[in-house]
Amino acid sequence: MMERPFAEVASVGVAVPSGILTNADLSRVLDTSDEWIVERTGIRERHIATAEQSVAMLSHDAATRALAAAGASAADLDAIVLATASPDRLLPSTACDLQALLGAENAAAFDIGAACPGYIYALTVAEGLIASGQSRTVLVVGAEKLSTITDFEDRSTAILFGDGAGASVVRPSTVPGRGILSTYIKSDGRLAPLLYRPGGGSADPISEKVVCERSHYMKMAGREVFKAAVLAMAEACDQALRRAGITAGQVDLLVPHQANLRIIEATAKHAGIPMSKVMVNVDRYGNTSSASIPLALEEALAEGRVGPGSVVLLVAFGAGFTWGSTVIRW
Repeated sequence: MMERPFAEVASVGVAVPSGILTNADLSRVLDTSDEWIVERTGIRERHIATAEQSVAMLSHDAATRALAAAGASAADLDAIVLATASPDRLLPSTACDLQALLGAENAAAFDIGAACPGYIYALTVAEGLIASGQSRTVLVVGAEKLSTITDFEDRSTAILFGDGAGASVVRPSTVPGRGILSTYIKSDGRLAPLLYRPGGGSADPISEKVVCERSHYMKMAGREVFKAAVLAMAEACDQALRRAGITAGQVDLLVPHQANLRIIEATAKHAGIPMSKVMVNVDRYGNTSSASIPLALEEALAEGRVGPGSVVLLVAFGAGFTWGSTVIRW
């Protein structure tokens, strides 16, 4: 294993649409209620983008704030790694659209599709680019417009998802011992049918049949996904801590993927981390997939829950199935 750390997360910037969809709003069109949703998920509201707000635009706003916080400019970027499960279009990548919006003419730009752990996967890629000498300054983005692939006639999924974006500047460590201490990523494609979009891709292109069947929207087997998420996130926490040589007691803050409060509570319990050391904002954003962790991390920074020297554990699980974790000394 290579000596660590050699890359640090220099900043976090976020962007969320101003439009809010509350549980009360959903209860007017679905057979549900605020009490039912909160009891099962912990979600009270989620942000929803307008038709004019693209994933690239949300990414641009988040990236601009991340660059400013890091004291960097678009010209400094050597690479843009953008994680999304809801790209603006299939060709070209949303990362290339973001590059154009930023004017980052020196950067290679590409998307990765890892669903909810996308930000963690992108951090892992960024760290590798820096370690190999390919890049010195990498923009990592997790951005979603999940409202466009959510079936608002399906109560089991309509209550869960929201829109937003988060970005970070990743660069070589500037302080000894500061930076990414470990990463762990894994997947199991055999379980893909438990959380997926059956139609709309090249295997079953958009057609009258796909639209009528509503198969271009996300489908999820909730109970099975819940079980798999708890087990996978528990494993990911164990692996990242072991690789970093860190114990749960040394973790200052756990920042889990904000999918469901019950999953968050189960993950913290397994890791041996009290809820007082867990960042939770799922109640106000819902599940924003790859944007979820940077949204929570930025809020933790703003609240002073993360500062110089803090040990932060990130963990996520999503469609694929994919899962991953990262330990960072801030």
